Amino acid sequence: MGNKVVTFTEQELDDYQVSDQSDEAHFRTANFSSCIAGPQIGKDCTFFTRKEILRVHKRFRELRPDLVPRQMTEGQASSVKVPCECIEKMPELREAFSRDGQGNLSFEDFLDALSVFSEQAPRDIKVFYAFKIYDFDQDGFIGHADLMSCLTTMTKNELSPEEHQQIADKVIEEADVDGDGKLSILEFEHVILRAPDFLSTFHIRI
Repeated sequence: MGNKVVTFTEQELDDYQVSDQSDEAHFRTANFSSCIAGPQIGKDCTFFTRKEILRVHKRFRELRPDLVPRQMTEGQASSVKVPCECIEKMPELREAFSRDGQGNLSFEDFLDALSVFSEQAPRDIKVFYAFKIYDFDQDGFIGHADLMSCLTTMTKNELSPEEHQQIADKVIEEADVDGDGKLSILEFEHVILRAPDFLSTFHIRI
């Protein structure tokens, strides 16, 4: 027992969790319009348990064990960053959650990213970040090219380019309410509302 490595202090683990049921209820009932301004998951809005936070840290450290310390202080959680080239398998997460604008991820960025995929994260948070992830060109809309990129990523080239084209055209046709040829975040939300399995599929096991 004397050799046990403590990754975070008890206080730090408390800080990373939703503090009580009233806080959780606040985030679960947040109006969707507040998400448009850009919600941050942050230290006081993480829906992971303590054990899950420690597992997230383990996964983060595995990306660059030479950079990420086993025992991390609060300051290091935001200052120690894994370079973008180490996150090549998760480019969408890298672009959506990196706060330095260069694709590098701190532990808090990484925790934010995986928190969105927690089963406990509310739908509004998931919708907002799903929109950011699928907005590949980061222009604030999901256009035809974004849908094509999304389909390529999701189907792993199991469909032909013609099938991708047909699906993208159909999505735009059915969801583009204002007829501008692209989806706003509100139009994207309407699509999600018609996808009852969205919450269960927008999930990553840690």
